[in-house]
Amino acid sequence: MDRSTALLGRALNGTALIAPPLAGRAAFELFRHPIRRSRVRSTEREVHDRARLSVLGVGGSPVTVYRWGDGTRPVLLVHGWRSRASRFAGFVPRLLDLGLSPVAFDAPGHGDSGGRATTILEYREIIARLHAGHGPFEAVVAHSFGVSAAFLALREGVPAGRLVAISGVAEFRFLVDGFRQQLGLGDRLERELTRRIERVLFPAEEALWERFDATHRPAEITPRILVVHDEDDDVVPIGQAHRLKAAYGDRLDLLTTRGLGHRRILTEPGVLDNALGFLAEPPPGPAQVLLPAAAAAPHRLPAGPPAPPAA
Repeated sequence: MDRSTALLGRALNGTALIAPPLAGRAAFELFRHPIRRSRVRSTEREVHDRARLSVLGVGGSPVTVYRWGDGTRPVLLVHGWRSRASRFAGFVPRLLDLGLSPVAFDAPGHGDSGGRATTILEYREIIARLHAGHGPFEAVVAHSFGVSAAFLALREGVPAGRLVAISGVAEFRFLVDGFRQQLGLGDRLERELTRRIERVLFPAEEALWERFDATHRPAEITPRILVVHDEDDDVVPIGQAHRLKAAYGDRLDLLTTRGLGHRRILTEPGVLDNALGFLAEPPPGPAQVLLPAAAAAPHRLPAGPPAPPAA
């Protein structure tokens, strides 16, 4: 925890002792709004600028949609929190080489889209509308919070042939737990934050923590799944990947890496090799993930040379 984060956490905890609702409201606003918007990196610019753009209206916000290719065999790319579609720039040309047509979007409050914040339900709506306009999707590739949204959409009516889930959040409640740990918040603030999420963000949901969990009703998820997660991920611990594996069993292949963390994993050439191999040639039986010759052990990919970070 850096110094500014620690100071913010102490300030919120101190306020909670004398004015719990005020501290809870402040923590809630921090939780629901991305602190900053990610920008297109120089390494992403060429791919980003080649996309064909369109706009969807979602929750009163204009959502920017990106498309590459001729529209045949579409693949949906779903970014995570405080991220944007351009983080998948490494995937786009390789998907095109396979004859696939990438489709992506910036969620509300992210990238080039309008608004200040978004929810998993808005992600689900965007995915469903893109499926209606550009699907059916041959595959979905998702990162971080986008993984939770992808599982929800797949369970609730959006079909896809395969799913690649990178550094994904399995438990929806982890979003609260991770936020609490990041700021060092006490029990009182956690209860206040949970209450506001339930009453303000999702007032009509009686079992939101179960419904939005990626491991909920696994039998209703039909695609073959490849999960890629780094053992050193300090944003979403690898335990989340193990929860997915426990829920989906033989229908899910787990590929672990070392030294890539939460963001660089999206640009690691070996990760791209494995993900694109999984999408290109799904075997008829249990999937066998193709690993580089230098791999230290089955289903474990060593980190390669440094690559630009991706949010």
